[in-house]
Amino acid sequence: MGKDVKIIKKVKRLLKRLGCPRWLHHFGPKTYEFYQHLCALLIRHYSQLSYRRVNKLFDLLGIVCASKSALQYTAQRIPKWLWDRALQVTAGNTHHIIALDSTGFSRTHPSYHYLRRIDGKIPKVPVKLSATFDTRKKKWCTAKIRVLPAHDIRDAQSLLEPLQCNIFVADKAYDANKLHIFCNEQNIEAHIPLRTYGKSKHRRWSTRRKAALHFRSRTFHRRVMIEAGFSSTKRKEGGSVSSKKAKTIRAELYGRLLAHNLFGFFNEI
Repeated sequence: MGKDVKIIKKVKRLLKRLGCPRWLHHFGPKTYEFYQHLCALLIRHYSQLSYRRVNKLFDLLGIVCASKSALQYTAQRIPKWLWDRALQVTAGNTHHIIALDSTGFSRTHPSYHYLRRIDGKIPKVPVKLSATFDTRKKKWCTAKIRVLPAHDIRDAQSLLEPLQCNIFVADKAYDANKLHIFCNEQNIEAHIPLRTYGKSKHRRWSTRRKAALHFRSRTFHRRVMIEAGFSSTKRKEGGSVSSKKAKTIRAELYGRLLAHNLFGFFNEI
């Protein structure tokens, strides 16, 4: 227990490494510091609590916490680049094998008993999370949230650009020639199964077909680690989002990934 560090100290150190100001707002009242808001938001995402219950829990424990409306306002104001930098800082600078995949989160968590009584239709999954996962450190590196349907390949290059990795693994949905060209330019060894479009029409092979010659199944099977990461996040923090707006949905999912990095591995930041 001597090596364990309090969560408040962890959050303070993270914000110091990110270069964040003491207060997120410049002209507002200096009542609560930014680390107090972020601690409450991370506890909320990790424990599947509402803003009101987090405020009540902190009051019962004797910890200073902002009000429900102040936490909601802070969640909307945190910019995307701050979440991205926080994931990169907690995951580390260099990576060996990076896995890329996407999953879905439902906007609500309905009761299947009442769905069966009404019409039996299962609600769609409009919120999509695409993320990269370090298969050795078991941490989330980058993420992209979309509230409208989009193909997996649209976010692949933007997720890999800020990373320094040696090997990249993904499923057949990411088998695109432009992605293989990007990996060659960044000196990244890509292991993606080749989709069967039929016999090649040209004698000159594309970059994706050249990469298939060096495909290793043992390396590709490291991709299952990101599936385990998605399963761990959904089992601990839920498979649905309670927020309604795009900014708060983004803050909620980013907060779950950051809570996974912070609370799962205390001594590696």
